[in-house]
Amino acid sequence: MKTTTELSELLRRHTTAFAPVIDTDLQSNVVCRLDFTAENTLLQQTDLVDTATFNEAVNQMLAEQNAIVGVGGYFEDRSIYRRSSHFDAAAESRNLHLGIDIWMEAGTPVYTPLDATVHSFQDNNNFGDYGPTIILQHELEGVTFYTLYGHLSRKSLEGLEVGKTLKKGDRIAWLGNYPENGDWPPHLHFQIMATMEGRSGDFPGVAAASDRAHFEQICPNPNLILQCPLLPM
Repeated sequence: MKTTTELSELLRRHTTAFAPVIDTDLQSNVVCRLDFTAENTLLQQTDLVDTATFNEAVNQMLAEQNAIVGVGGYFEDRSIYRRSSHFDAAAESRNLHLGIDIWMEAGTPVYTPLDATVHSFQDNNNFGDYGPTIILQHELEGVTFYTLYGHLSRKSLEGLEVGKTLKKGDRIAWLGNYPENGDWPPHLHFQIMATMEGRSGDFPGVAAASDRAHFEQICPNPNLILQCPLLPM
């Protein structure tokens, strides 16, 4: 297994190799950065448990920036997970977001950025969870790594098989709407993992602060693939 540093260097060497994960150009002016930290006063005033109300807040944040796509979230310390007991633990809640979210309309197609095989998939259907999820396995320079796509539509899982081969740029899924997408405003959770740690169909997308060092070692910055100029690489 490569560490995050080693895998990140590998991905940087292949910056021209990746196909877009969505059709929208993440370098265009219809894209903005969204803040889901405790400092966001709009979210402080929003009933996040009511997904329709939460969705209205996301749409308001996009409209205020004249955007139709919102991005962000890698290792962002978020308060929004208090909406779901799925992220609570007896000792410490999980707040650190391990992927990048792309907030846009339900039904948006999702594509694989590289040749891949389907590692695993399942419907993680707890309130506030990923909902339908696909994990792909890739190889570059003999190095295996994984990408995760969460909050999909249920139809995205139809006809899938573990081991199915995919070509770079193949459509793999569509963004789901709430409640089937884990009951979130429509968005894609995109994450890179250097190892699956024996997991299948699921992988933590949010971590406790005490586990930060561990996940920093195995979850590189997804913007190395997405290459959105609004986000750090």
